[in-house]
Amino acid sequence: MQNRISSFPPIIDDQSEILILGSIPGVKSLEKQQYYAHPQNKFWKIIFELLNEEFTDHYLQRIDTIKKHHIALWDVIDSCERKGSLDSEIKNEEANQIGKLLEEYPNIKVIFCNGGKSYKNLQKLLGKEYKLPVFLLPSTSPLHTVSFEKKLEEWKKILDFLSLKE
Repeated sequence: MQNRISSFPPIIDDQSEILILGSIPGVKSLEKQQYYAHPQNKFWKIIFELLNEEFTDHYLQRIDTIKKHHIALWDVIDSCERKGSLDSEIKNEEANQIGKLLEEYPNIKVIFCNGGKSYKNLQKLLGKEYKLPVFLLPSTSPLHTVSFEKKLEEWKKILDFLSLKE
């Protein structure tokens, strides 16, 4: 299949309590094999601001930071056909096994969806009456033209679920 792309494995461990789901990595993320690698995507900037951590461009340090705060990352789509990075261009998608992941990691207590595509797909996958709370957050993509401040304000919902164990 032409232009078929695949998601990354989840970043998760037994301590994870918050799951953040995107749709599927964009072109720059696929090139770098890193979640949210586009320099204009505000995901990492928002996360570090929320966690009150010193920002870094170093990917492994970013992963260590979210794990320290019991945050997991994955995508709702396992693979699809897509030209470019637009969610609206996604075709012939196959879902990740979100339900299975949640069974394997029972400490997950809340799911946050980074943008409308991940939220809509998750609703289809799990159903609207799923036992865990699910929140739709504004996409951190540069294609979603809401200001950083507005995105950050919405993303502050995560703080209500962060463990205070640190």
